[in-house]
Amino acid sequence: MNHHERPALAVDADRAPVDDFVRELQHAIDSADADRFNGQFAADVLWGSPFAAVVDGYDAIHAIHARMFASIQATPGASRYVVEHARFPTPDVAIAYVRRLAARRPAGPPAAPGKPGSFDELALFVLVRRDGHWWLAAGQHVPDRRDVYARPGA
Repeated sequence: MNHHERPALAVDADRAPVDDFVRELQHAIDSADADRFNGQFAADVLWGSPFAAVVDGYDAIHAIHARMFASIQATPGASRYVVEHARFPTPDVAIAYVRRLAARRPAGPPAAPGKPGSFDELALFVLVRRDGHWWLAAGQHVPDRRDVYARPGA
């Protein structure tokens, strides 16, 4: 198959479900509310951490997020979510790259290295519409290392 025969898979779709999902994540992280953060996760969600752990299912990831959010103080603006790309391979499936930017001290580096939310991440989210509601089917997070590509010769 040559390049000209390669199909484009995206369909025209309103990006609102992705924006709504990310807006809800933002509200949840600003208030340190695990129930709200996980509110749109499917029962069989797959969640990949930035440290290569894969968590299978809502109950498992909710327990982790509940512990994580209980250990941090609600700090609006500590992280900011930005939708960078969103595509719909079908009208009922959305794939989105979402960057989470950690708050910075005036000097620049993350406020508390090693703590949740102290480094930037890129997440790939897969949302699926069922019975009129959008659910997170999978998410994969990686540390933001765009600096690797900024190096000469890289």
